[in-house]
Amino acid sequence: MLRIIHTADVHLGARHDDLGEQAAAQRERQFAAFRATIDLALAERADLFLISGDLFDSNVQPRRSVERVAAELRRLAEARIRTVIIPGTHDCYDRASIYRAYDLAAMTAGPAGGATTDGMITVLDPDRPFVHLPALDATVHARVFATKRAPYSPLRDPLVAGDGPVVTWRIGLLHGSISIPGKTEHDEVVVTTDEIARSGLDYLALGHWHSTQQGKAGSVTYAYAGAPEAVALHQAGAGKVLVVELDQRDGGRSVSITERSVGRTRFEKLDIDAAVVADQPALIGQLAARADPDLVLDARLVGVRRDELDLDPAEIETALAPSFLKVRVRDESMPALTDGPLPSADTIAGAFIRDLEARIAELERAGATDEAAEHRDALRLGRLLLAGHEVAL
Repeated sequence: MLRIIHTADVHLGARHDDLGEQAAAQRERQFAAFRATIDLALAERADLFLISGDLFDSNVQPRRSVERVAAELRRLAEARIRTVIIPGTHDCYDRASIYRAYDLAAMTAGPAGGATTDGMITVLDPDRPFVHLPALDATVHARVFATKRAPYSPLRDPLVAGDGPVVTWRIGLLHGSISIPGKTEHDEVVVTTDEIARSGLDYLALGHWHSTQQGKAGSVTYAYAGAPEAVALHQAGAGKVLVVELDQRDGGRSVSITERSVGRTRFEKLDIDAAVVADQPALIGQLAARADPDLVLDARLVGVRRDELDLDPAEIETALAPSFLKVRVRDESMPALTDGPLPSADTIAGAFIRDLEARIAELERAGATDEAAEHRDALRLGRLLLAGHEVAL
């Protein structure tokens, strides 16, 4: 049996402009997830460690960051776990490639060099499309381009050539999208499931999509490892790596995939009934009780709110920001329609309420929910003003 740890899209060094002061902390979470993936490979006694592109968020990284990566890969090499890496679309193999600027294999050998880690780290590139691993009875194949956008599908021709080494296992690495009509036409690298089926592989380790998923095309099992830690704060499917086992026994062959969590960032969506919210301080206190520096909280007010309830989502987010990695508060509640007897129709208030409520009912029947919600707001504000209340706009 061949045991593989498959990861991709680590995006070390990402700027995270949307996180402000939390950006540096999220970069450290990403490196911690990478280290946790190394720990997992050691604990599982893996034979092979695969990185399917975008290990780095860009080709511009300080040397100390590359040295941190090399130190982690050295742990694998010293445990005799082989690593194979391909560039992605963020750390693509162009003239400025980080893989041209730094020799990861040499850096992994350590300051004193030594034969213990020789040949344990391989970066596949346009001039080196595969590596033969006799000790694992396997080959790892890739088709890497010297540009970010592929001139053609990397699987246009099968990755496994007929004149290659005779091995038990043929593994592929690819960074790109599987074709989805209407969605992936503008992606830099696109392949089809038909091409995967003709690739000649046993397992295709994919990168580029940040959520874990897997499938089968013909006899080829393929999977996206997803990002081991969220790169953007809407990626609730990130945070995992894959343990892949290729087995051959009793004349049969199998590929099994197990997802393992390594990321710290958590995501929670919370719907709150506006009818039970007393006021803004009470809502802030309710949300603050869920405080967690690793949590991305998406809170949504729903239902029908009382006229007296005055909420400012931006103020709430500002108050809660120190307690969460990221917090978002959306008010999607609706103002109540008039409760109780209406003023006389020959009064300004009575005519206003009747006309607006009739218009709201008409819009809701027509499915114009956004416009109906705007009219509900107008009704609420108008009723308050006509009742003599001061209203902050």
